[in-house]
Amino acid sequence: MKRYTGLLMALTLTAGMTLQAQTNEFVIQTKKLGAEIQPTMYGLFFEDINYAADGGLYAELVKNRSFEFPQNLMGWKTFGNVTLQDDGPFEKNPHYVRLSDPGHPHKHTGLDNEGFFGIGVKAGEEYRFSVWARLPQGGTAEKIRIELVDTKSMGEHHAFATATLTIDSKEWKKYHVILKPSITDPKSTLRIFLASGGTVDLEHVSLFPVDTWKGHENGLRKDLAQALADIKPGVFRFPGGCIVEGTDLATRYDWKKSVGPVENRPLNENRWEYTFPHRFYPDYFQSYGLGFFEFFQLSEEIGAESLPVLSCGLACQFQNSDAEVHVAVCDLDSYVQDALDLIEFANGDVTTKWGKLRADMGHPASFNLKFIGIGNEQWGPEYPEHLEPFIKAIRKAYPDIKIIGSSGPDSEGKQFEYLWPEMKRLKVDLVDEHFYRPENWFLNEGARYDNYDRKGPKVFAGEYACHGKGKKWNHFNAALLEAAFMTGLERNADIVHMATYAPLFAHVEGWQWRPDMIWFDNLNSVRTVSYYVQQLYGHHKGTNVLSLTMNKKPVTGAEDQNGLFASAVYDKDKSEIIVKVANTSDKAQPLSLKFEGLKKQDVLSDGRCIKLRSADLDKDNTIEQPFAIQPQETPVSIDGQVLNVELEPKTFVVYIFKKG
Repeated sequence: MKRYTGLLMALTLTAGMTLQAQTNEFVIQTKKLGAEIQPTMYGLFFEDINYAADGGLYAELVKNRSFEFPQNLMGWKTFGNVTLQDDGPFEKNPHYVRLSDPGHPHKHTGLDNEGFFGIGVKAGEEYRFSVWARLPQGGTAEKIRIELVDTKSMGEHHAFATATLTIDSKEWKKYHVILKPSITDPKSTLRIFLASGGTVDLEHVSLFPVDTWKGHENGLRKDLAQALADIKPGVFRFPGGCIVEGTDLATRYDWKKSVGPVENRPLNENRWEYTFPHRFYPDYFQSYGLGFFEFFQLSEEIGAESLPVLSCGLACQFQNSDAEVHVAVCDLDSYVQDALDLIEFANGDVTTKWGKLRADMGHPASFNLKFIGIGNEQWGPEYPEHLEPFIKAIRKAYPDIKIIGSSGPDSEGKQFEYLWPEMKRLKVDLVDEHFYRPENWFLNEGARYDNYDRKGPKVFAGEYACHGKGKKWNHFNAALLEAAFMTGLERNADIVHMATYAPLFAHVEGWQWRPDMIWFDNLNSVRTVSYYVQQLYGHHKGTNVLSLTMNKKPVTGAEDQNGLFASAVYDKDKSEIIVKVANTSDKAQPLSLKFEGLKKQDVLSDGRCIKLRSADLDKDNTIEQPFAIQPQETPVSIDGQVLNVELEPKTFVVYIFKKG
């Protein structure tokens, strides 16, 4: 009996070892190239949420620079004899301040600006202070002193950068001076003193780092813009999602208000100002300083196709149940004209009205716009009713422009099932799908696009992110599941033409929504693991899909596939075969990558393996530890046409081989 028991145990142990060692064989067919992968496949979606624009990507350091907030001096503290005026030189920003003699030689007049969670400056860097000013009572000259101060300093002086400006005209003029801080301070204050006995008017008070992205004067924060460029995005969608709709139509993002001279772009209320009472920011507005010209320019500079999205005449349906708040279909003419005018602004000849404005702003060449989105997450029959007039007008005037419609706010369900047939009926070019979903959704959707109708519109996965159940913050496991899901996007590149993670940016002190791809404070930024997932796909997207199967089936995380997701592509420009694999299981998985269809003279060489993994699934990069989790690259050798490896649990890997 003992001998029988021992034999049984040995057989059981052997069977267990055999089961554990069972290899997952991936067959990659290299002979026949599959669907072409669009250059727009992996891109970026920008929305002004979480202080992504003012206080973020837009490098302006002064809050409420034109005194146009509803509480006109919000963001400012005044002292001495300061009065608010409303007959300024800029029609859309009429307010300004008047600094007058305080009435005593030992008193002072001036004002402080708090910036966005403070004003972050670095020692030795240069900052351009500018202001529109005049002498309302005439005279030859008056002076103002500009300082960067640390009001919490224990030093003899609060100021650590100072300069003096002489105002010498009764007419409005723009003045500027360079400040060079002697210390680094993430939370300084901008202080302006009246430094002479007369009266001075100030409007559009501004402070920018001189060293902006590409050196533009009305520029972008360099580290944040560089992070976007480093993804090598194929498409850049802007100015957002819900802000396109507005809480009401009066506060929707209006592109025409965001172009032209920056000092005459009006203030707009941000759609996200009132949305989250539990994280409430009553001073969240849009200066429109980061406008459509700047968005087009940034797209061009980071090598991405522009994808502007415009209002279809429907206010945010999440916030409005009354149909009266929307524009009636019969009254949509001005909205449709906005779309046609935008295309002219982007592409029109300099002899056209809007093409001339683009040229006057410094870009006479066309931006070569190819795509336009109409509406965001609208739903119900009112959306296709509103969309149709746009489609007819754009098709007639600009037949080459591709139009993006929407499948609503959900990735499935009643509205999704209603809108997709409507988008097909209207013959939009792409349908924008959104899915902020938990882990199980991403694990179960690896084959989502395998059976989509190939004859209808293409797919734009326009907003997505994995939201961990009970863990609605950035963490490694969520990014891993995003990587797994993206193998399905890649495998179905014939139907999926664009994909953009969302949201893009979040200020650590001003966030309302998470997870987000890039976090920042006033001086630093951090790229999350989700960022690195997007970057790995962006850098290694290839030009054509290759068939990759296990037991003659795509590797989609199916029940019998050991938590594995995989895709393969070929890059004709680099002669590279690229295989992406996500092991979402908690066990190491033996893999055998078998490359079939190679010619006898073909050799796979220069192998590289790029891994993204973390022992702590709840961990991510932070401002304090920005490089805690990063892709790690090592060389890898292949024996002939088969690569045998063991992939660690909870790991995303990219294998790259040169074919030659």
